[in-house]
Amino acid sequence: MPFVSTRHQTVRLLIVLSVGHILLISAQVQTRSGLPLIEQAAFQTFAWIHRTAGAMAGALGGAWGGWVALHDVERENAELRVKMAELEGRLMGLEAIARSAQELERALQLKARTVPPTLAARVIAGNPTPGILTVLIDKGRADGVARDMAVIGVDGIVGRVLGEPAEREARVQLLVGSSAAAAAVLERSGAGGLATGQGATGGDLWMRLEYVPNLVDVQPGERVFTSGRDGIYPPGFPIGTVEDVRPGADFRDIRVRPAVDISGLNVVLVVIERPASSGGGLR
Repeated sequence: MPFVSTRHQTVRLLIVLSVGHILLISAQVQTRSGLPLIEQAAFQTFAWIHRTAGAMAGALGGAWGGWVALHDVERENAELRVKMAELEGRLMGLEAIARSAQELERALQLKARTVPPTLAARVIAGNPTPGILTVLIDKGRADGVARDMAVIGVDGIVGRVLGEPAEREARVQLLVGSSAAAAAVLERSGAGGLATGQGATGGDLWMRLEYVPNLVDVQPGERVFTSGRDGIYPPGFPIGTVEDVRPGADFRDIRVRPAVDISGLNVVLVVIERPASSGGGLR
């Protein structure tokens, strides 16, 4: 064992002496540039370390700059999304104003075409009660509105004033309600009948044209108008369009699609003067 330890010490000493000898020779040997070999090697080593550190710093700087730029882009995108939302809101508001102006213009044009005097009113509230469908308008007794006056829209008959109006408000029963009705006439044959509201069936609002004999030729797509015989609705105004026709026991079963879409009802006209009637008003 002492022999092995002495041998290892001798080997280590030999390695140290060899390295020292190499370094001594390197210090004396010069390169083509005139520098000692050891100094040249040290310079190249430190130059490589400097280049590597510079490259790493550049990469990290580029990554940091890219992250900062990306963060700025995300912030700018968020600001743009907010501005776009604001602009879309303003655009929807302008479109709503434009639609209201167009509807008022159409209502005024309709008023110019109607023979009986009318009063323009705005729909301010609705009544979702099943069956009896009504809306509230902003004209009442002080404006000349009275019980059972007809109410029309730009596309046809809306309904009638229900009960006694308040001073500045009146409730209107929609013709599509289950307890509403209007004397009607078919466009092609001129046959009379009674258009009755059926309320909402499966979320769909529709009417039925009753008391039309089976002998009368009725076709889908045929229009139905008011006849004026009920003493409430002026004659010649659209009620709806025949959607389906089926034979019954004595009278045809006729389904009518209303002319007026009550979901977009904003402006209506109250017919101030009732039409002449030979049959009395509906109750």
